[in-house]
Amino acid sequence: MAEGENEVRWDGLCSRDSTTRETALENIKQTVLRKTEYLRSVKETPLRPSDGLSNAVSLDGLNKLLAHLLMLSKRCPFKDVREKSEFILKSVQELGIRIPRPLGHGPSRFIPEKEILQVGSEDTQMHTLFADSFAALGRLDNITLVMVFHPQYLESFLKTQHYLLQMDGPLPLHYRHYIGIMAAARHQCSYLVNLHVNDFLHVGGDPKWLNGLENAPQKLQNLGELNKVLAHRPWLITKEHIEGLLKAEEHSWSLAELVHAVVLLTHYHSLASFTFGCGISPEIHCDGGHTFRPPSVSNYCICDITNGNHSVDEMQVNSAGNVSVSDSFFEVEALMEKMRQLQECRDEEEASQEEMASRFEIEKRESMFVFSSDDEEVTPARDVSRHFEDTSYGYKDFSRHGMHVPTFRVQDYCWEDHGYSLVNRLYPDVGQLIDEKFHIAYNLTYNTMAMHKDVDTSMLRRAIWNYIHCMFGIRYDDYDYGEINQLLDRSFKVYIKTVVCTPEKVTKRMYDSFWRQFKHSEKVHVNLLLIEARMQAELLYALRAITRYMT
Repeated sequence: MAEGENEVRWDGLCSRDSTTRETALENIKQTVLRKTEYLRSVKETPLRPSDGLSNAVSLDGLNKLLAHLLMLSKRCPFKDVREKSEFILKSVQELGIRIPRPLGHGPSRFIPEKEILQVGSEDTQMHTLFADSFAALGRLDNITLVMVFHPQYLESFLKTQHYLLQMDGPLPLHYRHYIGIMAAARHQCSYLVNLHVNDFLHVGGDPKWLNGLENAPQKLQNLGELNKVLAHRPWLITKEHIEGLLKAEEHSWSLAELVHAVVLLTHYHSLASFTFGCGISPEIHCDGGHTFRPPSVSNYCICDITNGNHSVDEMQVNSAGNVSVSDSFFEVEALMEKMRQLQECRDEEEASQEEMASRFEIEKRESMFVFSSDDEEVTPARDVSRHFEDTSYGYKDFSRHGMHVPTFRVQDYCWEDHGYSLVNRLYPDVGQLIDEKFHIAYNLTYNTMAMHKDVDTSMLRRAIWNYIHCMFGIRYDDYDYGEINQLLDRSFKVYIKTVVCTPEKVTKRMYDSFWRQFKHSEKVHVNLLLIEARMQAELLYALRAITRYMT
């Protein structure tokens, strides 16, 4: 009776056919009740010394099933599955077995649960999106529930991720999830690591690889150096990195495999930024997402506090300080006035090329002095750090210690003219999907800013995108970098740099302290800009190195 969650077939619940789901639910119910009855009978019989371990394993297996059912009861887009999962949990509880309850308050620690779309209350378009996501992944994860503030982007994101992980491509399925684990681990993102550990095992990955990168095939170990540099200092990537992977004798990567791997690495580095930037909570069925303890009198226990899962009332407190509504209102007004003034200056005069180049260098230098006040080292936990080497290697500004990195001029190598075609040639259709995702994130607008409507936000969106590329040493000749200092204040720059360069250090205080009068949906929109600009910057450096190797 020591089988765990894996003995149950959850796949049938992803079907759009209600009869298939009903059959799957009945099978799950019978398995759960059988295990429950077994444990009840064990309680009533005297223990032999050899029984203890076996019973503990049985209980652990049942608890995993119950946690999965709890997730389905809250997060499945199909109403019949939600209701039947809840019914099974209650049946188990009535038999005297403790059932789990969710920890925390919704998909994000930064955004009040009442502001996030509740599963079951979505419209037809959203339901289709949720059902597609659930069918592809077997879950409706917290990232999806936060991204759904922007359905057009979410649809493009899910399509791209599905293609990268599940459709035909150069790499086998278990390699794809393992590379996702390696990439997320570089930023100590246990949320993504846990999800992909489960996915890796589900597609037949070898559990031994999960004991540490040194247990994975040499070919994947060789990818560790590229993963490290790409995540933290992509401007250091050279064609020698590429050559080392393509000419490793029996452990060599093909060009097509390498492009697939690079896209996966950049996707998961960026997704780690989104996870931390939006305060994504652990999934209900994963560690930290549920508890078997009964609720305490005050509705949350000390373990909730240490997990950052405070009460809803407490989450409303603005930890950035006592900022009055009128102060934050004037921040919005001031920002809009600056946008108007900059537009007028643009219309009246244009700076010379020398002046534009000089302003880029000033902004690049200044970006080095933007760092968070929470800038202490974060020590990675063993369960995450075992998936990568050189744990001390992290983000460092490119001009530190007298090191000079040549500016990457977009006029010489850009996504539209160079990167896109290279990706599409070596990994068909992916270039198109990524390009669409970049465009949606960059052009997405509802013409609103906080309480204002009919606002052209293109200037602000471009400032955010170009500031991120500037931090990576990437310059657009036709952009006046003087605009960045006018539009992005210091607290916003701290948040941007932390999310993009050291996401594991993001705090709720940082999230609360920028754009205080803006809606949560607008802050999520900012995060979409940050992750896509970051992904494009990493891709540009990696693809340029591949191009140089090929020529």
